[in-house]
Amino acid sequence: MKNTADADGICSAQVIVPCADIGEMLEFLSGRLGFRVDLVMPADAPTVAVVSGHGVRLRLDSSGGALTNVAPVVLRLECDASALANGAGEPPSGIRIEWAGTNAAPDILECRNEFVLTRFTDENAWGIGRAGMLYRDLIPDRMGGRFIASHIRIVAGGAVPDYVHFHKIRFQMIYCKAGSVQVVYEDQGPPFVLESGDCVLQPPQIRHRVLHATAGAEVIEIGCPAVHETVADHDLSLPTTRIDPDRLFGGQRFVRHVAAKAIWSSWLGENFETRDTGIADATFGLADVRVVRLRAQAERSIEADSATLRSHDGELLFLFVLNGTLDLVGDAIGRHELHAGDACAIPANHDFFLHARPGLKFLEVSLRAERAGD
Repeated sequence: MKNTADADGICSAQVIVPCADIGEMLEFLSGRLGFRVDLVMPADAPTVAVVSGHGVRLRLDSSGGALTNVAPVVLRLECDASALANGAGEPPSGIRIEWAGTNAAPDILECRNEFVLTRFTDENAWGIGRAGMLYRDLIPDRMGGRFIASHIRIVAGGAVPDYVHFHKIRFQMIYCKAGSVQVVYEDQGPPFVLESGDCVLQPPQIRHRVLHATAGAEVIEIGCPAVHETVADHDLSLPTTRIDPDRLFGGQRFVRHVAAKAIWSSWLGENFETRDTGIADATFGLADVRVVRLRAQAERSIEADSATLRSHDGELLFLFVLNGTLDLVGDAIGRHELHAGDACAIPANHDFFLHARPGLKFLEVSLRAERAGD
């Protein structure tokens, strides 16, 4: 007989559920929740049964006082319709049901309006995250759990041990700071390479995968909410045969912004210019992402160090200095000199002055204040 076990010798896995009444538990799981009965023993007076369904296999056991001092097993069941949860009834002792909607919106916490400054000085700030990548937290307190901003570094070049996955988020973007990263996205064609200066908008639940990176590649990733689910999709292969750049994912379109093809335009008067990434249009005004630099004329002018008054009324204004030096001054934030690698989030409804010095280039990400329907 052919051995179907994997390399570790494991053929299958079962979760043991102690229960008082096998018949009652079988009726509930198979009759009301749609589990399949795979095994019952002994036939004349069953004390053990195995059921399977919804991606899990349970071994029900009522032998030898199985319920003594044992907490009930919790089954988290995801469903599209709340009617299923309402009609299942109370489960027997030994099991507890937790219902969750598969298409539920992520839990968005209230934003804490405060000034946040993170310096690029402490190498100990890097920690190992998903797929072996190094992460540096750019908003350590997460603004009350509303936002996460990460500086991500891939130390070794080559294939990245990633898998097809998606994020249950409200907003997420990736900016390539250094090196290059090969990625692939659902319905967006063959894999492509994010070069330094490029960025993408990852709309909610779009499937994607990181394939390859150059040694020392770095990206800036910003998402809302700070804590969100990253879900593996083992059934989808990328790239998909369908190509649909206008497809909406959670009300947003995918964006690939290529720095080499971008057009720079004047911004905030004569001193600055910016390249718009197209994310404002793709999110229908929810978010805006741009790269800002001093204009060549300003670099040569005494005006280059003049102050520009700014403010905002949204829920996020995040700056990451890519090159040069940026001075920020304001009653609510104090006086700060930011250098390459430094980042800050500026509170809403407070004026501040931006002092630009020659060589300055920074990434700016903003989100409007939440409105009804967002």
